[in-house]
Amino acid sequence: MCELVPTLEIIIVRDTISRATLRDVASRQFGDMVKAVVDTEAGIMAIGGELHSDEEAILLDEGSRQSNLWGINLYPEKLSDEWIEFDSMINVRPSEGNRSRRIESVEIRKTVIQIVQRLVED
Repeated sequence: MCELVPTLEIIIVRDTISRATLRDVASRQFGDMVKAVVDTEAGIMAIGGELHSDEEAILLDEGSRQSNLWGINLYPEKLSDEWIEFDSMINVRPSEGNRSRRIESVEIRKTVIQIVQRLVED
C-alpha cells in the first residue's frame, strides 16, 4: 500500500521562524532534519525543499546570486552549537575555491551561522 505524503511548500525566511516550526517541517520530511539554503548577501534562507537545489532555484528566481547561496542542514532538536551542518551538493564549486560539499571557508560558515541565529527563534 502506498501512502501519499503532502509536499511542503518552500518557504523563504526573511524575518524569523520558530524552532518549533522547523521541527514541524522536519517531521513531515526527513524526521529530524530540514534542508536550507542561505543567501549570505541578502541575509535570508529558504527551507522546505526536498533538495537543496529546489530551494536554490527559488532563491535564484527571487534575484539571489549563485555565489551567495550555500546549502546547509538544520537539526532543530540538537544543541545550538551542533544543529547546523554545512553539507550540500550545491556547495561544490571548485572555480570558487570550494572543492567539497562542506562550506570550507570559515568566514562564510560564520556568516551563515549569524544569519541562521538571527532568523531562527527558540
